[in-house]
Amino acid sequence: MKQLATLLLAVVLAAPLQAQTESLISGTLTGLVIDAATREPLPGANVLLVGTTIGAATDLAGQFRIPNIPVGTYSVQASVIGYQTIIRTDVVVSTGKPQRLEFDMTEATIELGEITVTATYFQKLPDKPVSVQTQSYEEIRRLPGGLEDVLRAVSILPGVAQVQAGRNDLIVRGGAPSENLYVVDNLQIPNINHFGTQGAAGGPLSYLNLDYIAETQFSSGGFGARYGDRMSSVLTITMKDGRDDRIGGKATISATQFGLNVEGPHAADGTFLFSARRSYLDLIFKAAGFGFVPEYWDFLGKATVNLGKHDQLSLLGVLALDNVRTFNDTQEQIQDNSQVLVSNQNQLAAGVTWRHLFERGFTNVTLGQTLVDYEYEQQDTLLNPIFTNVSSEYETVLSADLVYQLSAKTEFSAGVQGKLVNFKADMFLPPFRTSFGELLAVDAVYDTVATKAAAYAQASQKFGPLRATLGARVDYFSLIADPFVFSPRLALSYAITEVTNLNASLGRYHQSPSYIWLVSYSENRNLDFVAVDQVVLGIDHLLREDIKISLEGYVKSYTQYPASLTRTYLVLANTGAGYGGSDEGYASFGVDPLVSEGAGNARGLELFLQKKPSDTPHYGLLSVSYSESEFTPLNGVRRPGSFDQRFILNVGAGYRFDERWETNIKFRLATGRPYTPYNDDGTQDAALYNTSRVVTNHSLDVRIDRRFMFRTWTLIAYLDVQNIYNRKPVDVPRYNYATGEVETTSSIGILPTVGISAEF
Repeated sequence: MKQLATLLLAVVLAAPLQAQTESLISGTLTGLVIDAATREPLPGANVLLVGTTIGAATDLAGQFRIPNIPVGTYSVQASVIGYQTIIRTDVVVSTGKPQRLEFDMTEATIELGEITVTATYFQKLPDKPVSVQTQSYEEIRRLPGGLEDVLRAVSILPGVAQVQAGRNDLIVRGGAPSENLYVVDNLQIPNINHFGTQGAAGGPLSYLNLDYIAETQFSSGGFGARYGDRMSSVLTITMKDGRDDRIGGKATISATQFGLNVEGPHAADGTFLFSARRSYLDLIFKAAGFGFVPEYWDFLGKATVNLGKHDQLSLLGVLALDNVRTFNDTQEQIQDNSQVLVSNQNQLAAGVTWRHLFERGFTNVTLGQTLVDYEYEQQDTLLNPIFTNVSSEYETVLSADLVYQLSAKTEFSAGVQGKLVNFKADMFLPPFRTSFGELLAVDAVYDTVATKAAAYAQASQKFGPLRATLGARVDYFSLIADPFVFSPRLALSYAITEVTNLNASLGRYHQSPSYIWLVSYSENRNLDFVAVDQVVLGIDHLLREDIKISLEGYVKSYTQYPASLTRTYLVLANTGAGYGGSDEGYASFGVDPLVSEGAGNARGLELFLQKKPSDTPHYGLLSVSYSESEFTPLNGVRRPGSFDQRFILNVGAGYRFDERWETNIKFRLATGRPYTPYNDDGTQDAALYNTSRVVTNHSLDVRIDRRFMFRTWTLIAYLDVQNIYNRKPVDVPRYNYATGEVETTSSIGILPTVGISAEF
């Protein structure tokens, strides 16, 4: 309420001043227009603000600059002869700093003279012709209930299921949360979440500062040979460069954190940016009387150095510090904390990329380091530890990628990667009886050095209206019995008309076992790569240049999934989401003897309709997904996967009243996922594994944004209300041993939050 009062006071005091100055202020738009395949600059390209006469042409370096633009939100069009015209929406021109865009132009798919080539708001990538969605900074920022989190924005896309409210565990087309790959400015990062789940890729909140994210591309299947060691999805995140005119910054206080950004040019012919953020959840949790308090810091820095016309160095560093404090002052707090798996973590990702342009192509060479220190502990009601795990995962990676445009219709790409892995773990689980009756015990120390390697090659060729992309990759992991795997892939896209495409993808994907699964038993090091064969078929159609509809179907067949010898109903595809701990028998840590004999199938159908903002002030999307996923463990009984949500509906829509006011809504409906019911005494029956389902959940979130433009700075304030009709989402039930009752866990109901940011 204090935040809300502060926000309302700011609106009242600032509105008269802003109304007087708004018509007198302007901003600047700068950017770059390049060939998407070769990264070569495109001089003479025309850049125009749609619906106006304001524009400019690019210089010999492909750069453009448009000053004195009235502040507001625009669509910006880039066009050049021989290339497909592109329109970028949600371009906010403000006084706080110049807005910078980069247009990656692709050659026109239809010969000029045959038909008029119109502008498009949607681009198709040669190595990702199916199952790819692009989200801009503004689309992510304004999402209701998204907390300006890049992963929460992904959760409304087709094929993506959320395990529980308030978590970023992505379940993509029936896959486990460990099957998702994150690539940030060419650097692969194991997990981009605070309080992440070891061996998986989830957590409650991303640690990447959205202010410095230019756009994202999310592929839910059918991705090319460049990407490996993950089976379900690839999220590539492009970070912004710092501003090049002067030093500037931004101060923010939002629903969960406060932070400060600084960016600008530096003396070595380049730019830099830096941000630091801290949560204040500890203040909220402690005031509310919780027995545990999560705290986190995160830091992000990037610098670019131009070494001439053809070479550039880019340095990226991200640090996340997570800590949980527990208070056992009352018996109720002790009981509640006994059901919490406490997780303290330090995560670091850093890399330097050298990009070299040459005639008709470019190379990227990246040297990176990622490290994660985990410290897990869970105590019983007598404050005795019932599980501890102290481990660290360090990866040093060197990768090189080549893209070469052999001709106007032929593109070739190839690359190699090598990783040096340092992995340590000290895991202790005293004799522990699960709710299913098995007795588990682990006391293991593992300290090893391993190597990973990969190589790929891919060619894309146009045959009239058909584009075919054929590729393959080889992966190597030294810690398992069969260290080499081969993954062929084929993608096809056929232009039925200028606005309609038939798309298909066929491929095999492999993923190495998570490091933590190799600790508990020596025989777990005999695991194989997990494999999935995937077929995707779809069609997309432009109803008009700013409205696209697509329909896709897919089939996935899993083999060699790790399965438990002790719990013969368990496949590790059913683990890795949520906060884990004793409720799941620590299954996600691989505390069982494992063999690669689990199998599974997933299949589904997805409808996606999206309208981009254009000459109309409204925009929106609709995604409808139907899917089924089943897995077969060692007992031979095929059951629905633990994350099998059959039907998911997402609706997102927004309306821009004027350049100051904007509102958005998000509605989500998802049928419940499976779980195993409890008996009256708190035990569970393996014969009933995943035979019950959570009820259908649905919620409506609403957000209102207000912009204030002043001569030298910009203020943005918002009010975001989650679960506006106060329906608490229901999760998998858990047994309370203190009361002897089964409790239907649920998240908080209606949740209003406010945020204020000042950019200068």
